[in-house]
Amino acid sequence: MIPRLVILVMVLGFFSCQKEKKQEITSGKSQKPNIILILADDMGWSDLGCYGSEISTPILDSLAYNGLRFTQFYNTSKCFPSRAALLTGLYAQQVGAGRTWKNPWVNNTTIAASLKKAGYLTWMSGKHHGIDVPTDIGFDKYYGLLSGAANQFNPGNQRPGEAKPARKRIRPFYIDGKRHEPYTPDSTYYSTDAFTNAALKWINASAKETKPFFLYLSYTAPHDPLMAWPEDIAKYRGKYIVGYDAIRKQRFTRQKELGLIPENFKISAPTHMFWEDLSEEKKDEEDLKMAIYAAMIDRMDYNIGLVMNALREQKKLQNTIVLFLSDNGSSAEVVKIDGDGKIGTVGQWTSLGSDWANVSNTPFRMYKNNSYEGGINTPAIVSWPKINERGKIDDTFYGHFIDIFPTLLDATGHSYPKTDSILPLEGKSFVDRLELASGDSKKRHSRPLFFQWKTGAAMRHGDWKIVREGTEQWELYNLAEDAGETHNLAQHIPEKVAEMDNAFKAWQKRVTTDD
Repeated sequence: MIPRLVILVMVLGFFSCQKEKKQEITSGKSQKPNIILILADDMGWSDLGCYGSEISTPILDSLAYNGLRFTQFYNTSKCFPSRAALLTGLYAQQVGAGRTWKNPWVNNTTIAASLKKAGYLTWMSGKHHGIDVPTDIGFDKYYGLLSGAANQFNPGNQRPGEAKPARKRIRPFYIDGKRHEPYTPDSTYYSTDAFTNAALKWINASAKETKPFFLYLSYTAPHDPLMAWPEDIAKYRGKYIVGYDAIRKQRFTRQKELGLIPENFKISAPTHMFWEDLSEEKKDEEDLKMAIYAAMIDRMDYNIGLVMNALREQKKLQNTIVLFLSDNGSSAEVVKIDGDGKIGTVGQWTSLGSDWANVSNTPFRMYKNNSYEGGINTPAIVSWPKINERGKIDDTFYGHFIDIFPTLLDATGHSYPKTDSILPLEGKSFVDRLELASGDSKKRHSRPLFFQWKTGAAMRHGDWKIVREGTEQWELYNLAEDAGETHNLAQHIPEKVAEMDNAFKAWQKRVTTDD
């Protein structure tokens, strides 16, 4: 394994000469940019170092500090609707993925299909969470998990000398164009490493290729089951014995220091248990769970570094757009499956739980499956040589997964197809946010965004947001003053609630399909 420090030095070496390359890249004479779209699974807003975490993520941090970070970028609060929105530029409800992943997507084309027509090589490695095989929706090559969560070490049958792999059910995998159900890899398999290795295989095989490429690298980390290599877990074991509140406060303080949130930010009320109420045995178990979760993110960052280094060696990194997102907030879901009891290993399915999820989503409220900020606000990093202000934090723009497709079309100089069989894009390009001159960096965009998953629903327009769970009444927040969603203004400004409720109902009627 290449040492992390070596990879980091190599990647930072690239950034040190990036400025000199910029004129060449932006002159219009160079190739179309390569694109790497990286998606984490169930990762909270504060889980990267560049978003306030104590977890070691030097590769993603370097991309952020030499690129752009957004503080208000949204997913759908759930795995498969986020993936549908990301690839199609439409709301998940419009493509038949608003309630289930078991329907073929309709009314759409994908980023991959559009870029393929424009001459791009298109690859996907990792989790899809849809019934359509990625090679049928625009990808030249696909390796990975077709549906939801799977055992990180062995998604298939028991291997000789090992515990029975913990799993919910058999999950379909696609390997070299063939469907495997179950897929039983050898003992060197670990999902994050395997997904990266597939991508590296394609990158290295196309080293002399003049065509640009689009790589969608969709990790299952740090989604449960919590499983990691022992050496990665060891880096974090004991770090979390200080408890939920201490780590949450550390992250909150660091976020202020980084300039991600203002000094007067009102943090949401904690929902985690009191650490002092836990037994010593339970504290040790909780420390272990969070250490494994951290190790999964650490390993993902290392693997991203391998991809960056491969491109650096091919002298392609200076002409590559890299985007990093998470499909929803950290998860409070707890899956209970009988296993061998050895947390972090192939034989035991362990979930993070609501207490640590509350910490992971610092400073926001609630978790995955909810439409509060903790469920829908993702860390969002863009690295691109055309970015004028390296290390900038954009805290005025708010975007959504549906915006990625049109943005990449703009960045590559291609247009969206207009046919009767596909809907027009819902997303809006934010290329201008990447290329803004310094004096324009506070320019605001204002357009409505809508959210609906299971019992949760929300709408944002400008600084105003309505949100609810189940049959509860709408709550109203001014996110410019209260992004922690601590002070409900619904009773004080009922006319604003009524106005936004009408807009939400109109959107709901417009986008709903019979899925």
